[in-house]
Amino acid sequence: MAAIDCGTNSIRLLVADLPPAGADGALTDVVRRMEIVRLGQGVDRTGRLAPEAIERTRVALGSYAAEVRSLGAERVRMCATSATRDAANAGDFRAMVVDTLGVEPEVVTGDEEARLSFTGAVRGLTAEPPYLVVDVGGGSTEFVVGTSTVEGAISVDIGCVRMTERYLHSDPPTPAEIAAATEDITATVDRALSAVPGREANTLVGLAGSVTTVAAIALGLPKYQPERTHHARISYDEVAKVTSDLLAMPTARRLEIPVMHPGRADVIGAGALVLRVIMERAAMPAVVASEHDILDGIAWSVNS
Repeated sequence: MAAIDCGTNSIRLLVADLPPAGADGALTDVVRRMEIVRLGQGVDRTGRLAPEAIERTRVALGSYAAEVRSLGAERVRMCATSATRDAANAGDFRAMVVDTLGVEPEVVTGDEEARLSFTGAVRGLTAEPPYLVVDVGGGSTEFVVGTSTVEGAISVDIGCVRMTERYLHSDPPTPAEIAAATEDITATVDRALSAVPGREANTLVGLAGSVTTVAAIALGLPKYQPERTHHARISYDEVAKVTSDLLAMPTARRLEIPVMHPGRADVIGAGALVLRVIMERAAMPAVVASEHDILDGIAWSVNS
């Protein structure tokens, strides 16, 4: 099975062997890849996908398509999320994907994105349910509550790229810019936590690159090591310190952090801020970072 997740900031590939339908077991990874393509560049302002962003995505997707063919994947599912939901010219993106990959991209709804993220995150997780799963993406953040299945979900527009483009214009951002972003994020998080019973959850599970990068920084890793960040428990105090440090740094200084992906450095401050505010408003003392997320949920979906 080949699963491709195309978000606002990154495009990712998972090729994995699945257990037989209905059988217990885990995904067996064959390959995982991630490229930062910033497909959602400017979408919040213009409502359209930029031609150069579509071209960056085409180049990365072409490489993925070649790997999928070489590995002999029997099934391919590609899901596109926040940026393509918002874009007036999503048809241009769809035509590029069909031409490059040979399959139709599914522009999933926020609810479907939330369900797939939850499925990917909680399989194999040993923590106290119910869970509040938050997927902090580039254009949106999904809040999902459940134990073994989804009991409530909502998608809101407070992703790291969107918040950076909307508020954090200076490098590093000014206190006024951070305050404005925090006010927007707080109001949106409160709305999300009123829509789903997130404050009643026992465990906060954080997904996607903003969360795992914050976890890697908090752990003091000498390089990005997903086997160390996966299911790492990071306290609120640690998240608050990393967030404060990142927001005080210019992008050039963030690039010197050993675990930092170069394509994430300019937006990681906003991503960390989203995570910190979620923990504050949900009164969560810690977050469990997960390397398994919507990509894994896409792969599992063919067995459901």
